[in-house]
Amino acid sequence: MSFENENTCFKAKLLGTFDEIGRRFDAAVEVLLHGFKYSYPNYVGGIERRSAHEFEVISPIDSTIQLGSFQKMPADQAKKAVEASRHAFAEWRNTSWLERVNIFEKAADMMADEKFSLAAAITLNNGKNRYEAVADVDEAIDFIRYYCQQMRENEGYDREMLSTYPDETVRSVLRPYGVFAVICPFNYPVAITTGMMAGALITGNTVVLKPSSAVPLPPFLLYEVFRRAGVPDGVINLVTGPGDELGDALVHSDVDGIVFTGSRAVGERMIMSAASRERHVPVIAEMGGKNAIIVTEKADLDKAVEGVAKAAFGYSGQKCSACSRLFVHSKVYDTFVSKLVEYTASLKVGDPLEKDTFTGPVISEAKVKQFLQCADMAGKDGRVLTGGKRISSEFLEQGNYVELTIVDSLPDDHYLMRTELFLPFLCVTRADSLEDAIARANAVDYGLTAGIFSEDADELYAFFRDIEAGVVYANRRRSGSSGAMVGSQAFGGWKASGSTGKGTGSVYYLQQFMREQSRTVVRP
Repeated sequence: MSFENENTCFKAKLLGTFDEIGRRFDAAVEVLLHGFKYSYPNYVGGIERRSAHEFEVISPIDSTIQLGSFQKMPADQAKKAVEASRHAFAEWRNTSWLERVNIFEKAADMMADEKFSLAAAITLNNGKNRYEAVADVDEAIDFIRYYCQQMRENEGYDREMLSTYPDETVRSVLRPYGVFAVICPFNYPVAITTGMMAGALITGNTVVLKPSSAVPLPPFLLYEVFRRAGVPDGVINLVTGPGDELGDALVHSDVDGIVFTGSRAVGERMIMSAASRERHVPVIAEMGGKNAIIVTEKADLDKAVEGVAKAAFGYSGQKCSACSRLFVHSKVYDTFVSKLVEYTASLKVGDPLEKDTFTGPVISEAKVKQFLQCADMAGKDGRVLTGGKRISSEFLEQGNYVELTIVDSLPDDHYLMRTELFLPFLCVTRADSLEDAIARANAVDYGLTAGIFSEDADELYAFFRDIEAGVVYANRRRSGSSGAMVGSQAFGGWKASGSTGKGTGSVYYLQQFMREQSRTVVRP
């Protein structure tokens, strides 16, 4: 059976059933709000584990919504989780690849059945609007089904090779490494968590899963799905706690591999730690971006306005693929920026539980403070065209809401032009030509995504040829630098944005979790 993206919202619009998404999401929220556990355990070797201390998880939507308490596991527990994974590895790696695939295809079907419950947990825990939360779950399902298809098409990555000598039979077999530490981000707590875990598990590795401390609820529910689908005890071990303690201890433990999505600083520390070991430990890391979109004088400006705004401000800019730099040709700059500011002002920032909200809160009070510091810096060193303030209206004062912000007149070497902020913060600047814009877009350490708006084929060719980024788009109105789909746009960064140059949701992803063994048999 060929792979097909889940793509719930898009298909619902085509079928005229879009309102049903809202009804099912609202019902799931009501159930979840009345069904939170007081305390969520960790799982090591399939057994519930609790620590002496717990931490409370509060919704960024409203600080009065308490989602429960999670275990603050001490750093020394990382070793026990790794030991449990190691113990389970011997049996799991020898489980046939087809049996592993069957388990995960069952898990994908269960996730599809429970899609709106998982989406509701995402919205309540990290503040995504309902449609992006549903898409988060869709992407997770896509990852599993696509990777299972890859295992089937490649017959478990076991193939016969050429034989140089007539009495030899040679096979190439990809085999799992062992125990992978899976370190998850807050922004895609189901999709990215699932993608990283599925890559490790379907190929025969076991994992120790550490969710983001800010957003542990969806990964906990995900763990329960995998367990019910038939993943054996100990194959996934779930531990929660601060990243600077438990996460670091896990990374420095006796794991055989690390897969991580998060900040460049943390990712590079992991890479350095792995490089210093006596044996090779692969690190599969996606480390963010400072993504640029270019608008040329030959662009359809209305198309570009929508594509830029959605790329910059979807999920409050808290995407590694979000557009944070915009280069606009001088000849259309004033007209375009005026249109962009007007369009941005029309986007609703508010409670993501409401169906007409475009984007909700930022993840934490600390991010609000960072936002205000950046806005103050922009006001002193450049010009704030719109936004720059915290939203504290009567109905939003309990949450972490900030205005969608556009600034210009900043030099290219300014902190705000070179640093990934993970905020709804877009820096706009003039460009004299396409060549000028591409050169300046490339002049950062990152290389994750990029986009262009131009109706000229030669300009598109020059952009694709010269831009230094792993995921690039032209004239994408639905989002000019984000929105990669599993099996279609491989998602992986160049330069400081990624450690391997191989993208998620692509034909090359699974191979990173295995190493090749050449098997030669001499016939008598």
